[in-house]
Amino acid sequence: MTSSELQPRQDGAEALRLLADGELTLEGRLVDASNTTLRGVIAFGDVTARCVYKPVRGERPLWDFPDGTLAGREVSAYLVSRATGWDLVPPTVLRDGPFGPGSCQLWIDEPDDAEPLVGFVPARDIPPRWFPVAAARDDDGAAYALAHADDPRLARLVVLDAVLNNADRKGGHVLVGPDDRIYGVDHGVSFHVEDKLRTVLWGWAGRELPADAVEMLDGLVGQLGGPLGEELAEHLSIGELAALAERVEGLRESGRFPLPPQEWPAMPWPPM
Repeated sequence: MTSSELQPRQDGAEALRLLADGELTLEGRLVDASNTTLRGVIAFGDVTARCVYKPVRGERPLWDFPDGTLAGREVSAYLVSRATGWDLVPPTVLRDGPFGPGSCQLWIDEPDDAEPLVGFVPARDIPPRWFPVAAARDDDGAAYALAHADDPRLARLVVLDAVLNNADRKGGHVLVGPDDRIYGVDHGVSFHVEDKLRTVLWGWAGRELPADAVEMLDGLVGQLGGPLGEELAEHLSIGELAALAERVEGLRESGRFPLPPQEWPAMPWPPM
C-alpha cells in the first residue's frame, strides 16, 4: 500500500469511484468462505486500497435464493446502510472483474489491538456488560458461552440486520475498523421475502429500540419511496422491495428489537 491508501471513512464518493473504476489486481482467495471470495488491490490514479471481490460465477446455488443474485444483495445492503446514515457496511459496488461481474467491497483492516465484541467466553467469566446468548462446551467439556458486548454500535447493527432480513450474521462478520467504527460484512443472503433473520446478536431481543433507531426507521420509509427504492430495484425483485418496506414498518410499529424465531434456527452455523 502507499501513502495514498484509502481509509474506510475517508471519502464515500472517492471509495465508490475507486471500487467501480479502479484497476483490480487479485492477491488470493479467502478459503473459509462458502462462495468464491477473493482479496485484491484496487488502484485508480494515485489512490489504492484493498478490496473483496465476489464474482457471480463463484456463487454456490442455494435452494431459497435465486441463482446469481448474491452480489446484488451485497450492494443493496450497502445502499440501505448508507441511507440510514450509520454507514455500517463498507462501500460496495457491482462491477466487472477478472472473473466477470461481481460485488467489490472495500476491505476493512482490523487493528491488532481491537477489542473483540463477539465470541466464546468461559461461562463463569462472562465480561461485564456482555450478553450471553447461547451455551457451548469445548472439546474437553468445559462450559463456555457465546456472548457479545452491550455496545450501542452493535445495537445499530442488529437493527440494520432486521431491516435487511440478514440470514447470516456470524460473529466473524462483525469487524472493528481502524477508525474504531463497527462494520458488518457478508450480506449475500439478505432481503428474502420470507423471515430468515439469523444472528448471534440476540442480546437486546424484545427490548425497546433506542431513539436514534426509531428516527432512522422514520427516515428510511420516505427514502424507500424515492431514489433509494429506485437504486435497490436494480438488484432486488418487486416482492423483495415490498417485504423490505414491510419490515421497516413492522419495526416502527413494534418499537422493539426482534425476538428469535421459533420456526427456523435463530443462529447461523457456524456462529463464528
